[in-house]
Amino acid sequence: MKRYFVTGIGTDVGKTVAAAILTEALQADYWKPVQAGGLDFTDTDTVKSLISNTKSVFHPEAYRLKKASSPHKAAAAEGIEIDVHGLTLPETDNNLIVEGAGGLMVPLNKRYLVLDLVQQLGLEVVLISRNYLGSINHTLLTAEVLRYRKVPVAGIIFNGEENPTSEDFIIKYTGLRKLPSIRQEADFCQEAVLEYARQFEGHL
Repeated sequence: MKRYFVTGIGTDVGKTVAAAILTEALQADYWKPVQAGGLDFTDTDTVKSLISNTKSVFHPEAYRLKKASSPHKAAAAEGIEIDVHGLTLPETDNNLIVEGAGGLMVPLNKRYLVLDLVQQLGLEVVLISRNYLGSINHTLLTAEVLRYRKVPVAGIIFNGEENPTSEDFIIKYTGLRKLPSIRQEADFCQEAVLEYARQFEGHL
């Protein structure tokens, strides 16, 4: 059984699309523990709309927070605190993709980060990077904290416009395995996700 935690080097780097592709590739279940903002159409709704297989199950979020901000701030605005130790993987006999909120160092409450949740759940990470000015720094910092915390990494996905110079440097410096890339698309639909999913067969 394969279980991965999808995290990114920051916000808006393409975690949800990548999570959809991985979910389709593995015909896995999907779970986003904490959704902050966008409750009218959540990341779970987005992934569900992009999946064409009939095996995947979409598990409900443990926390659905109204404010589009850091989870600890969004939770505080509603007078609650996210119980990190109370977050446990949904029961399933299927493969599982778990999507985080923001990057690894995003606080879930006054003490614990997304990184702490990754370690608690005991999952291998798939890291999503997007090429932009400063992304090398953000990617190396994220890879370094994963190495320091001894969190296993299945590989890195580069999302968006191709930048071979940056990508090659990151792979050589970190030693991470380069997974198939996700390139800029005019529209991500079920057909596009399925086509990308085929590229990941045998890589995970």
